[in-house]
Amino acid sequence: MNEKIEISDKTVELVQKSERDLKEIFEKIDEQCEKNSWKVLNAFHKYQISEVHFNETTGYGYGDIGRDTIEKVFAEVLGSEDALVRGQFISGTHALTVALFAYLRPGDRLLSISGTPYDTLHEVIGITENQSSLKSFGILYDEIDLKDNDFDDEKILSYLENHPVKMIEIQRSKGYSTRKSLSIHQLERIISKIKKSHPEVIIMVDNCYCEFVEEKTPIEVGADVMVGSLIKNLGGGIAPNGAYIAGKKELVELAGERLTCPGEGREVGPTLGINKLFLQGLFFAPSVVASSLKTAVLASHVLEKLGYQVEPRFDEERVDIVQNIIFGNPEDLIHYCQGIQMASPIDSNAIPEPWDMPGYQDKVIMAAGAFTQGSSIELSCDGPIRSPYIAYMQGGLTYPYGKLGVMKAIEEIQKTK
Repeated sequence: MNEKIEISDKTVELVQKSERDLKEIFEKIDEQCEKNSWKVLNAFHKYQISEVHFNETTGYGYGDIGRDTIEKVFAEVLGSEDALVRGQFISGTHALTVALFAYLRPGDRLLSISGTPYDTLHEVIGITENQSSLKSFGILYDEIDLKDNDFDDEKILSYLENHPVKMIEIQRSKGYSTRKSLSIHQLERIISKIKKSHPEVIIMVDNCYCEFVEEKTPIEVGADVMVGSLIKNLGGGIAPNGAYIAGKKELVELAGERLTCPGEGREVGPTLGINKLFLQGLFFAPSVVASSLKTAVLASHVLEKLGYQVEPRFDEERVDIVQNIIFGNPEDLIHYCQGIQMASPIDSNAIPEPWDMPGYQDKVIMAAGAFTQGSSIELSCDGPIRSPYIAYMQGGLTYPYGKLGVMKAIEEIQKTK
């Protein structure tokens, strides 16, 4: 087997030793997987999911029982009053955009308290000029950086006392930054403080990459609305596209009217055969997220042994499925991503190279030999070509495939030594 996929015995032995060292951590991941599996199964039972919910609608999509029931199931799993779960969402960025335009009006102020948001939101907000941005509609924006990888409570509360803020945005996952991702405990603390003094402020959490990693959701610790992608965690590698917005019922309704049109809102939107895939993806999601976490933990352990800086370290608390590997040079970053591509099931013969991607300021290399284009729950690895040259690795539909990908990537960077 090793000869066919060109992985040396040295790399195999290195990984096998790491697996023995990681046994207890893997067991804890499996325990969390079981809890999440119970949560999903209970939701399926509560709403009596049956084959009738797999049926599709076309055209306007009136009276889609499956679509409406799926949204109840997601709301139950996420601990929210309501949820909007649609294939009409192109991505997590699209869902975030819909939410922002649904809740903000000219003259309102949006405040990010987790620093600068992910690159693809820059033109949405107006950080980078765009005639269709929030800024172009007269919506104000400001941001407060994290302090020592945590919220700057004092600065946030002081800002709220001195500026009218309609909405606060929190991005949990690090994006293309060097900071740590934000835990549920950190969210709970800052949300509690904000709501105590400013209960009227809408708090929206970008929860991409974070679902099923921890026991609670942002809604369950006080957030008003949360957003995520179905080609990440909750789609389980089955959903071919889509995203969700979950939270307070009135906010979910507003998002529905912005996604379609006022007066029709959530009553329209054909499912075109996607219902079964959404349900099946959610059913698989706890196990797939667990596989992704094990893959990330393994990569962290092995790459640190090879002398690279990693974040998080293998034994640190994890709040998302993203693993940073800080290479310090562009060559190792590029070769590692190319190795991930070589071990992919799709387009394994393709060699990814850095290129100018829409929505990004730097050249980006992206390895993703996935069944679904852009899927981040399938093993993928990417990063901007800028110092300190960090690879952002995420996903892994099964742990064995994830492990093979890590081993092949290690082989590629070792070839250049």
